[in-house]
Amino acid sequence: MLEHIVLFKWKPEATPEAIASILDDFNHMPGNIPEVVSVSCGENLTNRSQGFTHGLVVRLNVLEELERYQQHPFHQKIVQEKIKPILADILAVDYQF
Repeated sequence: MLEHIVLFKWKPEATPEAIASILDDFNHMPGNIPEVVSVSCGENLTNRSQGFTHGLVVRLNVLEELERYQQHPFHQKIVQEKIKPILADILAVDYQF
């Protein structure tokens, strides 16, 4: 299995509604992107986040599926239309277990 973990830091002008819409789209990835086994996402609860306010965990079966997931039109639509316009910073970690 592969865990794809992403942390998001938003621009000051990012609205709660825009962020909620992104999280909602994340939750629909398993039904729209064949490689996605499961998704977990939400708002950060710790004060040790260095400004990253939201996280995403995507579970895939194998490393080779990561690129197909990232290039999938459903994922790209979220990234291009919703995330990039309000993104201040991003951090990702991928590991197999």
